[in-house]
Amino acid sequence: MSSTEAVGGSPRYQLLDILRGVAILAMIVFHVAWDLYYFGYSPVDVTTEIGWVVFQKSILTSFLLLVGAGLVLAHGRGIRWQKFWRRFALIVAAALATTAGTYWMFPDYFVFFGVLHAIALFSLIGLAFLRLPPWLTATIGIVVIGANFAYNNTIFSSRELGWIGFWPTSPPTSDVVPIFPWLGTVLLGIAGMRLILASPLTDKLATIRSNEPVARGLAFIGRWSLPIYVLHQPLIIALLWGFSLIQPATLTPPVQSVSQGFVTSCQQSCLGTGSTAARCERYCGCALEQVDTSNMWDAVSATDPTAEQLASLNSVAKLCTAMVGTVP
Repeated sequence: MSSTEAVGGSPRYQLLDILRGVAILAMIVFHVAWDLYYFGYSPVDVTTEIGWVVFQKSILTSFLLLVGAGLVLAHGRGIRWQKFWRRFALIVAAALATTAGTYWMFPDYFVFFGVLHAIALFSLIGLAFLRLPPWLTATIGIVVIGANFAYNNTIFSSRELGWIGFWPTSPPTSDVVPIFPWLGTVLLGIAGMRLILASPLTDKLATIRSNEPVARGLAFIGRWSLPIYVLHQPLIIALLWGFSLIQPATLTPPVQSVSQGFVTSCQQSCLGTGSTAARCERYCGCALEQVDTSNMWDAVSATDPTAEQLASLNSVAKLCTAMVGTVP
């Protein structure tokens, strides 16, 4: 499809394809940085470094604004259901593949509701807002965003509820894009594009075109953003994994999984009580088995555990102490 071909009665704006292309390239840069840290080739934790965090949030914001804008261009004059469901199915399939792939590679941090999951759900919800007055859609979007900052509860920090939002600490995952606040960003994209199409800006937007190689390249990437997004991470990880076989990482050790971190912390605490290394190893192995079998990871990772969670952890401590006994 060319940059001037009609999409649901509206022209395809090259500028939006270019912006989408820039966003996908920026996302690749972020994922390369994350993978380098995970494999131990970089000391920079991009999930906590403020500059990288702002960079990642900016990329996600631009993606979701463009999702809203794209919905208006494709379906604003009437929902093209066949086209919508075909693309929806592709996104859902890609999202499920992402979940399966990350569960295989990072079982403690697998993606259960990431960017693709969010785009699928938000696109479906967004259809209900295409005919509403833009000011109302924008108001609802602002409320959705603001609600996430006005309220939070630790019960939403679990995988079961983390896709909703409202959590004070992120659920255990390498990527999560919850409804609150990110649906609000898509709604702002819908409202913004509705306002643009109703203004003289729409004519100017249609004239912004370039045949320069960089612009055409970015527009091409933007038009094929979905397959590029799906394929780039497996490719990067495969290249880094192959490189690690030739040149093992030396800067930092790989990021610990939740279970590895639990065992390390447990053994350090145990050794601090004066117990022997052998006894601590047995005790922490028992604790890991009990926590994993009973799926108590939410209690382990909670910054402010509830009385029920504390009682469960204390039960594990007593059980494992009794099972280890006085073995040196």
